[in-house]
Amino acid sequence: MRKLSFLLMFLTVTMFAQAQVASNIYWVQFTDKNNSPYSIDNPEAYLSPRALQRRANLGIAIDPYDIPVNPQYLQAVADCGAELLNPSKWLNGVSVHVTNPAVIEAINALAFVEVVRNCPNDPKAQEMKERWMANEMKPVAPSSRMRGYYGGAETQVKQLNVDVLHEMGFDGTGVVVAVLDGGFIGTEEASCFDNMREEGRLLGTRDFVYGSNSVYTQSTHGTSCLSTMAAYDPNEMVGTAPKASYYLIHTEDGDSENIIEEYNWVSGAEYADSLGVDVCSTSLGYITFDMSQWDHPFEHYDGKTAPMSIGCEIAASRGMICMNAAGNEGDGNCTLGIPGDAEHILTVGAVDANGNRASFSSVGPTYDGRIKPDVMAMGEGTYVASGYGGWWPYYNGNGTSFATPVFAGAVACLRQARPYASVQEICDVIRACGNRADHPDSKYGYGIPDFSQALELLNVEDSVSGKELITVYPNPSHGEVHVALNDAHKAELTVFDIMGRKLYAYSFNGLNHTSFERYLNTLSEGVYFINAVSESGSETLKLVITK
Repeated sequence: MRKLSFLLMFLTVTMFAQAQVASNIYWVQFTDKNNSPYSIDNPEAYLSPRALQRRANLGIAIDPYDIPVNPQYLQAVADCGAELLNPSKWLNGVSVHVTNPAVIEAINALAFVEVVRNCPNDPKAQEMKERWMANEMKPVAPSSRMRGYYGGAETQVKQLNVDVLHEMGFDGTGVVVAVLDGGFIGTEEASCFDNMREEGRLLGTRDFVYGSNSVYTQSTHGTSCLSTMAAYDPNEMVGTAPKASYYLIHTEDGDSENIIEEYNWVSGAEYADSLGVDVCSTSLGYITFDMSQWDHPFEHYDGKTAPMSIGCEIAASRGMICMNAAGNEGDGNCTLGIPGDAEHILTVGAVDANGNRASFSSVGPTYDGRIKPDVMAMGEGTYVASGYGGWWPYYNGNGTSFATPVFAGAVACLRQARPYASVQEICDVIRACGNRADHPDSKYGYGIPDFSQALELLNVEDSVSGKELITVYPNPSHGEVHVALNDAHKAELTVFDIMGRKLYAYSFNGLNHTSFERYLNTLSEGVYFINAVSESGSETLKLVITK
């Protein structure tokens, strides 16, 4: 089969030209990042305050992967006559559009260019993609169950016990989710997203396929995936993370099947990282392409060969929790799609309302023998928004594409509850709470997790360093907050909001605390972070204000 049957870069360098989908697309691989104007010592030049705060919360250092592509290299490629598309700092290269072979020769002659790879299109795989999408988007018989608060999404939400987290107040508030997909037609109009738009939780969009200003083209697939998390239409449809904030990122070209789409995804994930995104949900995947030289043989399924799998691993190392659909290829010898083989992401398979594996759900193991998929969620008969407006607002569809965002929304709620848990801790606990954790296999992975149990198992300590430089009490607070300095030295205190914005800085010596407490007592209801730095070390504490 030419196309994997499932649905599945932004740098601070602004040297993008508008992308063109054509047969003359190339990937230019650079040898190094030497003589870059960017440095590890000045990450503010290429990472947002929220991204830096996420790193601080999780104890993740800035490293060479974070440094953008050398803009001098990009300019040199452009000077050869190439149209720059999407740079990737993680892969250290750039996609370009070139029509003149002499331009490729000139680029190859540049001393800092390792190789130039042609990524041409062909119509054959596109035929398979269209047949697959038509099958996944085809409605199935709806459930006849009585509907409550979650409406038609009740089963898929409660199957993961994420409703228990909602009842505890963990509904995704303050967590930022990126949805990387093939198009979001109807998202700007669907009523189930009214609350998200009205509250300003649709934070932004970006198109890495055409370089346009709109992602609301090509497909409704992204709209349907988004709805399983973000929908808030009580008694009709409420998703698994109805109060999270979202970025919509277009990386999949619906008109071709080209390996450049993997590079698009890496650029999109870099963009998400630079914005401080917490959770990435992707319902895309790749096995074969229009041109067979780019196909992924079984040997590529080691989590470190395919461009998108490499990107997933780097994304996880930056502190983002990534989910990817396993695929709809059914049984066989590793029917997963790239990047379902990536080790440090959660690859999601599909079950029905009764917890039985959907026959179409792809299976592992990986080439190096690891269990995949990792987990399962409802992807057969999943309730989703159609993207086609009031005449057909919702339907029940099939696909690991839909299981993945259902799951990602639950992870967003868990991230809200445990903001300092590492990516590895969260993924390990989720697997451990699966209903097949005692006997995982390549069809079900670790099974369907119980997110209420995962919440209990995760470390409840909110201190990053455990040094206990300061004490903040009571916490949560109903308005009056007290602070004690436990360290013998002075401390520099900084207050951030949930979006990582710096609100207040204060030099605290343990005596002059009145002014600092007076400021904390003015804070509105919400979640805040207090970072303390002294000669003994640093610490970040979460402060919850409930009024």
